[in-house]
Amino acid sequence: MRWFKRLKPGWGLLTIVAFLALWELLAHLGWTPGQFSFPPFSEVIEEFYTLAASGILGEHFWASLVRVMVGLTAGSLAGIMVGVMMGWRETMDKALNPLISMLYPIPPLGWLPLLMLWVGINEALPITIIFIASFFPVLYNTITGVKGVDKDYIRVARTLGASDIKILATVVMPLALPNIFTGLRLNAGMAWRVLIAAEMIAIPTGIGALMIQSQSLMRIDIIIVSLIVLAVATFSFERLFAFFERRVTAKWR
Repeated sequence: MRWFKRLKPGWGLLTIVAFLALWELLAHLGWTPGQFSFPPFSEVIEEFYTLAASGILGEHFWASLVRVMVGLTAGSLAGIMVGVMMGWRETMDKALNPLISMLYPIPPLGWLPLLMLWVGINEALPITIIFIASFFPVLYNTITGVKGVDKDYIRVARTLGASDIKILATVVMPLALPNIFTGLRLNAGMAWRVLIAAEMIAIPTGIGALMIQSQSLMRIDIIIVSLIVLAVATFSFERLFAFFERRVTAKWR
């Protein structure tokens, strides 16, 4: 069984290779669903290279990336600020909690028809959708993190003469960071998902727009290329936040 133990660390990679090999085989045999021919993985890679070399893929990806970065940053910062206020001050929590509890269950894309009328079909539309999708997960995780700080630490800091601002900066926020980063990791995937939907409906540029344009041209290979880019971008964002979490919170864990 030693060979099996040696394979164990790369077991996930082996599964991916097997999936791609099966995809290639079934596509060549024609055993794929739908009335349109499903391209083999090798053809998808060729199309990926063609789109990347021509600059089309980079142009659409850059448009999506800028929207995600702006919306995610703004929504996360707003969620952290409101979450700290609600977690730290009980009066703020009682005042805002009913409103936020009422708005939170609405899916971010549920706001799309209203935002198309209020904001218009422009760059602000997907950014606003991402802002909404990013705000609530960070908000709730920040509230949980701030409220979860051991009250003994706060009492000791006050006894030593620390002000509320000093306690927030040096005691509460460091201990709440793991929860905050959990919300940020959730945001990383959600931001890309809602962006693609918004781009497919209303925006002429971006990965979502490229997908819907390819659908009208019946270019399945380009649609799959776009899905691969989306998967890699989402995974990379989540791993990036996990990396920052380990680096930032290591000394407090």
